[in-house]
This record gives sequence, C-alpha cells and structure tokens, in this order.
Amino acid sequence: MSGVLLRLACTTTMAAQAVLVPAPAAAVPEPQQSVAQLLTNLQQLYRRTEQAIETYNGTANLLKQQSAQVSRLDGELARARLALQDSRADAGRLARQQYQSSTGLGPYVRLLLAPDPEHALDEGHVIGELERDRARTVSRLTTSEQRKDALARAARKALDTQLTLTDQQKKQHDEVRARLADVERLLAGLTPAQLAAIAVLEQRNVTAAQQKLTTAGALPTARSATPAGNRAVRYAMDQVGKPYEWGAEGPDAYDCSGLTAQAWSHAGTPIPRTSQEQWQRLKRIPLSELRPGDLVVYFPDATHVAMYVGDGRVVHAPRPGDAVKVSPLASYPVLGAVRPDQAPATDAR
Repeated sequence: MSGVLLRLACTTTMAAQAVLVPAPAAAVPEPQQSVAQLLTNLQQLYRRTEQAIETYNGTANLLKQQSAQVSRLDGELARARLALQDSRADAGRLARQQYQSSTGLGPYVRLLLAPDPEHALDEGHVIGELERDRARTVSRLTTSEQRKDALARAARKALDTQLTLTDQQKKQHDEVRARLADVERLLAGLTPAQLAAIAVLEQRNVTAAQQKLTTAGALPTARSATPAGNRAVRYAMDQVGKPYEWGAEGPDAYDCSGLTAQAWSHAGTPIPRTSQEQWQRLKRIPLSELRPGDLVVYFPDATHVAMYVGDGRVVHAPRPGDAVKVSPLASYPVLGAVRPDQAPATDAR
C-alpha cells in the first residue's frame, strides 16, 4: 500500500514540477488533520471513484449489447426489404396476368362455356388454384410490408437508445476522470511521512478486521474448489502484477469486476460484467461456506469485488495506481459472497 501511495504522489509531484505549476491550495491537507482523518478522506475518494467506474462499466456493457442489437435489426431490416421487393414483384406479375386475362375469355367465362362436366371440373380446379395463388401473393405482400415497417420502427428506437447510452457513457467517463483528479490532488498534497503513516494505519485496520472475522468464525475452513473454480482461480492468479486500469477487462490491465468476469469467462462460466450485477444475479452464500473461485463483494452498494483463493485471502484489482494482487479477505468492508458456478434458487411461487 505504502509503495503505491508513494508512487502516485511522486508521479504527481514530478508532473507539477515539470510545468512549474504548484498544486491547488485546496488539495493541501490542513495541518490539524490526523492520519486517521486523512485515511478516511482518501478511502472515501477511492470509493466514490469506484462507484463512478462501476456505473460507467454498466453503461459500457449496455452500450455493447445495444450496438449488437442495432446491427442485428439493421440486418433483419435489409432482408425484410429484399423480401418486400420479391413480394411486390409477385404482385406485379399477378396484376399483369389479370390484365392479360381481361382482354380475352377469362377462366370464369371459360367455365360457363365448358362443353362437358369433366372439362368444367378441370377449369374449376384451375380457377381455385389461381385464386389461392392470388390470395397467397397478397398475404405475402401485406406481411412483408408490415414486417418491414415494424423492423424499421424497432431499428430507429434501438438507434435512439444507442445514442442515449453513448451520451450517458461520455458523461460517466467525465465523472470518473473528475473523481480520479480528486484522488490525485489529495495525494499530491501529502508528505512522504504522511503517506507512510496512512499506509501503516490502513494495514493495521485490515489486520484488525481480518482478526475479527476469524474470531467470529466467519472465515471458511479449507474447502475444495470445483474444476471451473480452479480454472477461474488459476486465471486470476496469473494476472497478479498487472496494473489496475478502470474499465479494463484484460489481458494487459483490469479493474475489479473486469478481472472476476474474465476469470470466470475463461473458466467457461460467463458472469455479469459489473460488481453490482455480480452481487444481484449470482447465488449468494455465507462467508463461512466460501470455496476458491467464489466472489467476495464489498461496500453497501457492491462497488468492489474480489475472488476468494483460500486461506482467508482474495485476489483482486484494488484501485487506481495499484496492481492485481493477493490480499486479506477483510481488506475492505465485506458485503457478502456469491458463487458463480451455482444457479440462484428459483422463486417457488
């Protein structure tokens, strides 16, 4: 932790010196602020940043799905237009046939003038087939026109939704950048001694929280992972050391839910993209039943997620400026745990 904070602070300080612009006055912590208060401020800024990131991720995922829907509807609309052209061609052929038959003896007149009953039956069969062919042609034309119109409306609506999501994503992107700037300003105003003290206090708090879970019997005993869980854990552990990057899903960088989603996708079990969706849609389990591969979700609004690897530890992409690493399960306030390779219980109603 301390190395991460120091790297962020040094990087920001060097950048400020390079352009000879001092850090904004508001970013300098007041002298009377305690180390505990500084840690609280920093944690709150990180949490707000991660909230903004997960909101952005959710919109990005919706936008990806919407773009696919727009492409699908565009393809269906193109095929519907071709089918409509064919139906119109058939209708034109039918109209020409009707026009040509009107210049001579039509099939109905020929039926009335038929010389014998057998010939009349043949003529009647022909008339029946003609009428059925005309009815089918008219039905195909009507259906093709209705389908084309419905698809055109759906395509316009899907495109409008895509444009709305694109605008929403841009605003959320700007929100994330603003939150990250808040973190950078606070770090830039801290001295190396303050950064070191914050790191020590944070580690002390994590150790105390982990001990509390252990004493309460909330941490699991050794449990075996499923084959899929093992594959997910191996994938996640192979990413240790790669940088945190918000919105990233690998292979070179990850954010928290990007790492867990990719690990389980690699294991053959696709799961939702964001931490909130993972919490809402996956099977919830007690912490005491955790097995490797299960996910631990943090904070009341489920804005962080990690993968349990056993022995009271998780692998996760912690936050901006850090890298994928293994940490104690209690590194953040725990909300609960979910199991990706077990379907949620269905409603019995």
